Amino acid sequence: MRKFVICFMAIICCAMAATAQTVIKGKVTDRNNQPVEGASVKEKGTSNGTTTDKDGNYTLKLSSPDAVLLISGAGLTEQEVSTKGRSSADVTLTQSTLSMGAVEVVGTRSLKRSATETAVPIDIIPVAKMTNTLGQVDLNQILQYVAPSFNSNRQSGADGADHIDPATLRGLGPDQTLVLVNGKRYHQSALVNLYGSRGRGNTGTDLNTIPAAAIERIEILRDGAAAQYGSDAIAGVINIVLKSNVNSGSGNVSFGQFVTGRGKSLNSEKGKVLSNTSDGATINANVNYGFALKNNGFINLTGDVLMKQKTYRPNFEALYPDNYRQKFGDGAINNYSLWLNGAVPLKGAASLYVFGGLGRREGSAFAYTRDAGSERNVTSIYPNGFNPMIESRINDASISFGVRSKSHGWNTDFNATLGVNRFEYLVKNTLNSSLVALSPTRFNSGGFQLAQNTIGFHANKAFPKVAKGANVAVGTELRQDQYKLFAGELNSYKQFGPVVFSISGGDTTFRPGGAQGFPGFQPQDEVNRGRVNWGTYVDAELDASKNILFSGAIRAENYSDFGWTANFKLATRMKVTDGFSFRASVSTGFRAPSLPQKFFSSTFTNVAAGQIYEIKIAPNSGALARAVGIPELTEEKSFNASFGFTAKPYKNITLTVDGYSVNIKDRIVLTGLFDQSDDAIGDILKNLNVGAAQFFTNAVDTRTTGLDVIATYAPRIGKGRLGVTFAGNFNNMKLDRVKTAPGLAGKEDIYYGRREQYFLLASAPPHKLSLSLDYKINQFSTNLRFTNFAAVEIIDFGDNVERFRSKTTTDLSFSYQVSKRFGLTIGGANILDVYPDHQDAGLTETGGMWEAVQMGHGGSFFFGKLGIKF
Repeated sequence: MRKFVICFMAIICCAMAATAQTVIKGKVTDRNNQPVEGASVKEKGTSNGTTTDKDGNYTLKLSSPDAVLLISGAGLTEQEVSTKGRSSADVTLTQSTLSMGAVEVVGTRSLKRSATETAVPIDIIPVAKMTNTLGQVDLNQILQYVAPSFNSNRQSGADGADHIDPATLRGLGPDQTLVLVNGKRYHQSALVNLYGSRGRGNTGTDLNTIPAAAIERIEILRDGAAAQYGSDAIAGVINIVLKSNVNSGSGNVSFGQFVTGRGKSLNSEKGKVLSNTSDGATINANVNYGFALKNNGFINLTGDVLMKQKTYRPNFEALYPDNYRQKFGDGAINNYSLWLNGAVPLKGAASLYVFGGLGRREGSAFAYTRDAGSERNVTSIYPNGFNPMIESRINDASISFGVRSKSHGWNTDFNATLGVNRFEYLVKNTLNSSLVALSPTRFNSGGFQLAQNTIGFHANKAFPKVAKGANVAVGTELRQDQYKLFAGELNSYKQFGPVVFSISGGDTTFRPGGAQGFPGFQPQDEVNRGRVNWGTYVDAELDASKNILFSGAIRAENYSDFGWTANFKLATRMKVTDGFSFRASVSTGFRAPSLPQKFFSSTFTNVAAGQIYEIKIAPNSGALARAVGIPELTEEKSFNASFGFTAKPYKNITLTVDGYSVNIKDRIVLTGLFDQSDDAIGDILKNLNVGAAQFFTNAVDTRTTGLDVIATYAPRIGKGRLGVTFAGNFNNMKLDRVKTAPGLAGKEDIYYGRREQYFLLASAPPHKLSLSLDYKINQFSTNLRFTNFAAVEIIDFGDNVERFRSKTTTDLSFSYQVSKRFGLTIGGANILDVYPDHQDAGLTETGGMWEAVQMGHGGSFFFGKLGIKF
């Protein structure tokens, strides 16, 4: 026993001696020999680490005398330092080309916290590494298949929504997700969605204005964050981080097209099959290169061209005699983009940064068919009827610039950001039937524009001596929005009377006026209105111990149109073991009504029984809305709560599970159509010579609950590595109530009826599941992905329930790195040619046999890509 005690004491003494020998001290300075406060000093391969004090000094106990230190600071290049044989290590950090243009991880303003250490769920999607293995080429469709809580569908027969895809997070509205680029607010589209299966009555951000080739990664914060970032961040935040590489570049050329049909049976009783079809040819070419500037500055440029042809899917007129669209399918687009991201050092610790882009999209999509015998046709121009074609010209521009600096331990950022989106409609292969044979066949129907200008100042500081570390961020922003709606040419909207008919030798029948397919905006619709809002926030994080994090934020904003709003957020993360942590949050949020929702106006002329009436989507701010008692729009309000955990139960296995609840009051929707027969407001409409009208209004309360699950496994198999990822979103939305204007009480079935309610619920599918398997060995890699779409239901124009069973798509690709410079990928998306269940084409929203749900109606898409690095 005595020998055991002596041995034990000897071991303890040796251990204490060894510990004494593995303490390292040092000082971290910048290139101007100034101390770097809050620099991260970590022992490589462990969770052991510390931060420097205000004098740049640090002390760290090491687990091994041969350790390697990782030392980094905000805006400074990370360095590795060996501690072998050393008791001190002073380090001078230089400014980092990469981090001058980078931003903090979304959801936290602490510069030392990674995405895995935050109190709320954040997905990091390495777009730069993924694009060559995917069949999808635009950003909306890429996220549709790699982020389970993200949903986007290409629309068809939905006017403007055919040209800008609406997208949602956790099944909420397209405008209830905030989009940032490099941490700065990105402007929304000028389009308000009126038709289609997703986002009806909502605005949103056109993610496809940003080419995937310009993106390094995307961070998706799946939690309410209005208290941190302001309006729109109810469902979460999408932060797009641009590439900042230097002295290197990449280029990609891809070609793909839909190859579908293959004898697929659509109706075995009628013998109808989907014949072999190859269409929708898609070409994408892009180049990215980063130039190094003096003193570690950089500028990174990306050019991208995307050209996609139309697809055509059958309607089988014999089977569906009420068919409304002969030319059913996806529209065509030509998309051109140029983006930049750059930064240069200034005097001292300051740096100037700039990023932004220019884009132009030219779209073309067929509208509903006009039959030869219809009063909307002129047989001398179109003897067999015609298919109007709606074309778009979308111009988008953004620029953000600012100065980041450091003073007295505070990291400061003064920024200005401007974004403009302009949407113009052209209609061709059409006519104005009231002009009879005199009608042109091409019209300019007008359009709209939305501009957003934001100026902000942000500052944050680390306090390493407060508990186990704290961070405080403060900031203020001033934003101005401007919305314009401009009229089309006279012939695009006017209804001409019998005088024109007699001149042209036609009869005196009154015919509908305006361009068929998309009547032009009228002068009475024109608007040029703006709004100013100012906000300020405080955001703080506290590491109460090594295992417990608390964070909180409060934000107050004042809007020139509806006044003040204030919101808060509280979150926590508790580390139970090295491999298991809990996290939770509660927050309030808001979304200000968009200017298109407040001021959009559309008027077209209809004829009934020889009388001319106006059919209107009336602006919420207008006299008609006030006359019938529609209240002025106010902000949507939300309450979010989430609880989840992260785990690493075994080597190479990670698991995150997060439950959430989002309650939203006063959601803004577009009402149903009220006409002159209505017993409450019919006389008002008649007196104003309005045949029927719709209105934007705060009308719906919803409750959304759900669960996000992400699991990964990355074992080595032979000489290669397998990556397995399961990602699932389970979602349930319920409508609490529909609130009408006081004078329209009891008319809920028109105000926001059963069909509109089904569209809203279908945009929040019960689940979306994804299983992805990646294997890489030497120069070869392959990707196999299964995506399961939940069953959904929609109400058709005949008030029938359209049921779409759950379906699974399969994507497969093979890549080979031919050399250090060249790589080749071939593959297919939806290779088993899966479609949603087909419906009665005479009654669907799209006018075709398929609705714009689930995986869409394209079928199998096969592609090849050639990549080059230089």
